[in-house]
Amino acid sequence: MSERSTKRESGFSLMEMTIAMALGTLVLGAALQLYSKGVGATWTVSQRAELQQDFRAASAILTRDLSMAGSGLGNGTQIPLPSTIRPVYGCDQTPKCYLGSTNTVAEPYPLQGATPTLYGLIPGYNLGPTLASNPTATDVVTVAYADSAFYLNCYAATVTAVGKVTFGPATSPLVNGNLPVWPPAGCLPNGVATPQTVNDSLLGLTPGDLVYFPSWNIVGEVTAGTITTGANAVGTTYTVPFANGDVLNMNQTTAGASAGLNTVALNATGTNPVRLLVVTYYLDNTVSPARLMRQISGHSPMPVTDGVVYMKFSYDLYNDATNLPAVNQPNPGSGDANDTASNGLNPTSITKINVLHMAMASTLHGAKGYQGLDLETSVSARDLTYSNNYPLH
Repeated sequence: MSERSTKRESGFSLMEMTIAMALGTLVLGAALQLYSKGVGATWTVSQRAELQQDFRAASAILTRDLSMAGSGLGNGTQIPLPSTIRPVYGCDQTPKCYLGSTNTVAEPYPLQGATPTLYGLIPGYNLGPTLASNPTATDVVTVAYADSAFYLNCYAATVTAVGKVTFGPATSPLVNGNLPVWPPAGCLPNGVATPQTVNDSLLGLTPGDLVYFPSWNIVGEVTAGTITTGANAVGTTYTVPFANGDVLNMNQTTAGASAGLNTVALNATGTNPVRLLVVTYYLDNTVSPARLMRQISGHSPMPVTDGVVYMKFSYDLYNDATNLPAVNQPNPGSGDANDTASNGLNPTSITKINVLHMAMASTLHGAKGYQGLDLETSVSARDLTYSNNYPLH
């Protein structure tokens, strides 16, 4: 006869299981909360690190260009431009213009009397768009300086036809019955034997480039067309198109109050031509958040960095006639209501550029993880003024 087992199997009671599940849920919830905070902190740190990297790069490019204003063009740069059709900046070869509240405006060069004038620095007060991050219109700033990396100054420039300039080694005057040595002394830095060719694939002239001809005190714009080569007694020559009807209105046959390139007499020869870099910074609000753009002369603009939410400048000037400074002027030389302190001065009197704001954000304002930085600094414009007057204030 078999015995019936009365041994009971051990296990959890309902109360024990309820308590264990509650404790497990609490531990799991705490772990998830710690994990979520860790991920959030990592995202915030990475966003800030990326923002700081972009910010440093953008501010370095901007301040470098500002410090170069007028460089290589002589102190107090002010080059008269033709006035029959007022020259402009902020446009490329497509043609398309990029300034103003709609990023579609061609901005005319400022007037000195009745003459459009290219200064080493051109303020652009309220010429940029108004962004959602601030109710005040943003600024534009434009600087002009010589391209020291392209040794165009080693060539002589000769007007060989209307709308064409030939760059080549100088062949006159004869020195003791011999052709002069080329390249001329002093046009190349130490260690460089020959200048680049004018049609060099990397650094040569292309449509949209601006060339300053100091012999005639005239600026011309390279236009579309083939750069043709030839030869003279010393070496290769390069004929470059500077046709009328260029996008920036530089090459004018009827130049008005001041001369245009195509008013220069045929066969006139000038020395030391230089490629002129006219660099404009503005905000592109066709993307969100806005983007800082850098445009050179008549070329298509390139983005510097994304996420810019504001940009403002002011300028310090010095009046040599009164020995008085004019500080924090938003639009010097304009004579408008915002320029009473510097009325009568033009941009050649600028001694310092104040970057009031170049504000950047990692995301749209108010979003989770929002990070922001704002550049506020001043840059010396050492090549703009004849006098070394930098007032402290």
